[in-house]
Amino acid sequence: MSATDTAPNERLRSALQWVLLACVPGVLVLLWLHGWGTLFNLLLSAGAALATEAALLKLQQRPLAVELGDGSALVSATLLALALPAYAPWWLPVVAAVSAIAFGKQLYGGIGKNPFNPAMLGYAVVLIAFPTYMTHWPAPQPLGLGDSLQAVFGNAVQPDAWSQATVLDTLRNNRSLTIDELFAGHPAFGSLAGRGSEWASLGFLLGGLLLIQRKIISWHAPVGMLASLLVISLLCWNGSGSDSHGSPLLHLLAGSTMLAAFFIITEPVSGPKSPLARLMFGVGVGVLVYLIRIWGKYPDGTAFAVLLMNLCVPALERWAERRQAVAP
Repeated sequence: MSATDTAPNERLRSALQWVLLACVPGVLVLLWLHGWGTLFNLLLSAGAALATEAALLKLQQRPLAVELGDGSALVSATLLALALPAYAPWWLPVVAAVSAIAFGKQLYGGIGKNPFNPAMLGYAVVLIAFPTYMTHWPAPQPLGLGDSLQAVFGNAVQPDAWSQATVLDTLRNNRSLTIDELFAGHPAFGSLAGRGSEWASLGFLLGGLLLIQRKIISWHAPVGMLASLLVISLLCWNGSGSDSHGSPLLHLLAGSTMLAAFFIITEPVSGPKSPLARLMFGVGVGVLVYLIRIWGKYPDGTAFAVLLMNLCVPALERWAERRQAVAP
């Protein structure tokens, strides 16, 4: 392989290494909150993703060293693991990672050819198939190693006081308590959004700003998503009563908003290439996330919002080209 052939692979590998580095602040917060549960998710998801990629590359008689070594499978597995509930049974991250790599990436020919975001495809598979496991997160009380192993690899049923509905799921199903009462008394609520998870969101925000500063990603998609989510949640905000949809700040810091804005919708293959199309892609994701959260069946909706906007990428690119062609 010539130097000109290896240069793009080196640039890709370097960019993906920066993405993993930028995840560190958010990962550290999640490790602080959930301890071994987050670590097991990362290890199981990464192991399943790399094994699946290696097996499928071997079946296709394609070079393992080049394609497995680019780091794309590891990045997809990491982002997927961070979106999954900590202390999920071991097979959940495995099924999600296998689905992400097999159906989200290798089915279309490998890196550079996938029309859908692999991590979100894997997430959507387990969300549809196993909704009960996907809508309950543990309270921010890390278990010891023995209890963690039993929770992940055994059949232990965790008590309701430890395993609880997420902030978004609680808000969506609330019919009697005001927002102030939820923040004052519900164990899932913290100061601004989810107890502890709001700090993880700030960690991913910090990492995302690093990626923009290093020019690993552009600002267009993250700004489009966060701005549209801010605007629509502000327009639909109906105060703090029992029928409230939550404040804009809650929606920005709850769920996977920051992880999605800086690490998921900026995936270069399944997203648009032109800046204007990227901006509108982010706007579409932000609007869909809010609509699904409030009126859809699932409490977060990030995966479905991203996958639906992946379908719109060709149309967005054509629209952006026409706008640029008529611009003075």
